[in-house]
Amino acid sequence: MAGMTDPNRIWTEAADRLKAEIGDGPFSSYIAPSAVRVDSQGNLILVTPTAYARDWVRKNALRRMNELWLGLDGLSRRLEVRCRAEMGSVPPASASREAPRLSSISAAPAAAPTAPAFAPATDGARAVRAAGLQERLTFDSFVEGHGNAFALAIAKQVASWADGHFNPVFFCGPYGYGKTHLLNAIAWEAQRLRPDAKVVYLTAERFLSTFVRAMQDRSTAAFKESLRSADMLLLDDVQFVGGKTSTQEELLNTLTALIEDGKRIVLSADRAPVALTDVEPRLRSHLAAGLTCPVEAADRDLKVAVAQSRLNALAKLGVVSGEARADMLEHLVDRTPGSMRELEGAVNTLAAVAGSRLSTLTVDEVQTLLGAALRTGPERRITVDEIQKTVAEHFNLKQADLLSERRTRAIARPRQIAMYLCKQHTTRSYPDIGRRFGGRDHTTVLHGVRKIEELMPKDDQIARDVEALTRKLRG
Repeated sequence: MAGMTDPNRIWTEAADRLKAEIGDGPFSSYIAPSAVRVDSQGNLILVTPTAYARDWVRKNALRRMNELWLGLDGLSRRLEVRCRAEMGSVPPASASREAPRLSSISAAPAAAPTAPAFAPATDGARAVRAAGLQERLTFDSFVEGHGNAFALAIAKQVASWADGHFNPVFFCGPYGYGKTHLLNAIAWEAQRLRPDAKVVYLTAERFLSTFVRAMQDRSTAAFKESLRSADMLLLDDVQFVGGKTSTQEELLNTLTALIEDGKRIVLSADRAPVALTDVEPRLRSHLAAGLTCPVEAADRDLKVAVAQSRLNALAKLGVVSGEARADMLEHLVDRTPGSMRELEGAVNTLAAVAGSRLSTLTVDEVQTLLGAALRTGPERRITVDEIQKTVAEHFNLKQADLLSERRTRAIARPRQIAMYLCKQHTTRSYPDIGRRFGGRDHTTVLHGVRKIEELMPKDDQIARDVEALTRKLRG
């Protein structure tokens, strides 16, 4: 890689290497919120958001950063470090390319003209994607129906940066019916309309874990700056901050600061603010102070439209070809009475099985091909206790093992599978599931669920175990 002259490429490569060396915590707190600029003499400057971050970089990282930079830069330039307050109106490192700052929290370059990161403003989408958004969750892919029409209208209004907005906007509703899709869509559209704005999207779990890491690293100032400099903050699944006193206090202070500065705030949760009983009253009051916008469970027509939309998307990818029969789609929807995510999973399974035969498939053939993947009768209530017993038996364990503190792989993975099945087949919340697994924290349950979701496409054995357990549970 030696001999490069493009500062954007050099910074990307050097920052990636530095992150691997110093770890995610220090990198996210001090390096990621910073940006490379060039002063009037042509010197390259790493601009940090605060003086505290500048001092930390000088003491702990600057020498190594310059070693990495000099090893890549064909012009043998060196980096200096200054904080934002020390910088005047200094031009970007490249007049033709403004680059997104490398941040796991920030969704785009800062709006303030005194601190643009270097790379293309039109590349805001690339920066947002790095923050954890899903590229396919846009307004174009959102299917409107009776239960979500109001929420969609409000989301588009927020994304347009329209004046006279409610603040904050709080989307609430059942798990798996489009809240995360709406927040993703708002972020993408808001960034498209204002490429220079700083749009920050993160989950409440990410907010919590990053704040805890910042406290451990004594870098809370950089953490606060990374959020409070946002033009729009989107926080997903805010119910997960319940019971976390210090995190709630920090979130309250962040919301207060942003509202006072006239910045936009969008939040989501599985229930309305007044029902978040684990959230302390002052924060709950702030959450409810703007507009509470329900996202209701989908009716049959909307589910059919969602299934058709998903098939259309898969057809563009070449997974299927042809048009699905209306009665076949209705049958699929009727046999998948759970959330939109479950329906999407059923459609994906159908597409994988059908391929080019999609247009000729009949209801009976779908039932035969998918078998146990579709629910063939009335919904049967599955309990956490039943799931624990079934999983324990499947893996030759005792139910008490799943509830114990033991973390050996032979127990930890079945425990995560059990947690995943509880989230899929019961209406229990993450905190409720955690309490049923030996009093574990909801973040542990969330991690377990996401781990299984991540492993199933990659690990055939886990996929087979989950499928077998699902068949047993559905009888």
